[in-house]
Amino acid sequence: MSIIETKNLTYTYPGASKPSILDVSFKVKKGEFVLITGPSGCGKTTLCRCFNGLVPHFYQGELKGEITVAGQDPLKRHTYEMAKHVGLVFQNPENQLFALSVEKDVAFGLENVGVPREEIRKKVDHAMNLTGIYDLRERSPHEISGGQQQRVAIASVLAMEPEIIVLDEPTSFLDPLSAEKIFEVINDLNKKQGITVILVEHRLDLTAKYTNHLIVMDEGKIRFEGPPREILSNDETRLIGVGIPKATLLYQMLKKDGLNLSDTTPLSSEELADQILEEFKPND
Repeated sequence: MSIIETKNLTYTYPGASKPSILDVSFKVKKGEFVLITGPSGCGKTTLCRCFNGLVPHFYQGELKGEITVAGQDPLKRHTYEMAKHVGLVFQNPENQLFALSVEKDVAFGLENVGVPREEIRKKVDHAMNLTGIYDLRERSPHEISGGQQQRVAIASVLAMEPEIIVLDEPTSFLDPLSAEKIFEVINDLNKKQGITVILVEHRLDLTAKYTNHLIVMDEGKIRFEGPPREILSNDETRLIGVGIPKATLLYQMLKKDGLNLSDTTPLSSEELADQILEEFKPND
């Protein structure tokens, strides 16, 4: 059963001469880890804003087509109602953090919707433990590192216990090591908690290995959709401007040079290393 479904979704920002997304149709199953990628300005962020009703309620403009998210129609629901089903984590965590302490930031959404104090305590502690920031709970969000701030932003969304978490380039301000740690947290939430993840990201070297559903956008449209290994081994994907993982590109070069590697396209350096070791393993 689909937890997100769109049909011919088209949206134009106020005063814009052309749509930001055009005839977008796709389905997301409950529990999937979906990666949305594509060149800058291709409509990825706009599509994410449709999931919780920010488009069109906050940004105005014209939205055509159909969209259903967690059984709700974002067009007919207030954004605060959709926040119970969809959590959105922005690019820059500082845009989401404003309280005097980490735990107050994590509790903010729950307090806003009138959750009883005892229940808030449990949910906040649980969210902070899941994201590994419990020890930071009394610190100011503005005195901690960028990676820690992003964990606080994710925890504040998780405390609301949404069915879907949408992350719009959540590591664009982080170094690769900090980014990797954030992606591991997100992957754990997907695999262990069963939360449906929608991740917008251009750093496929770090993220392709986690996803089971890849969407490539260009000029507001979905160009390719399906299993990541299949799509990332397609030359047309590279021509659009998608950053194919280096391990995938090296695999293609080695295969072309005659190396007898597995037919499974690797998405990470670890997968490629395993294939190469297997090829050169001495016969018993």
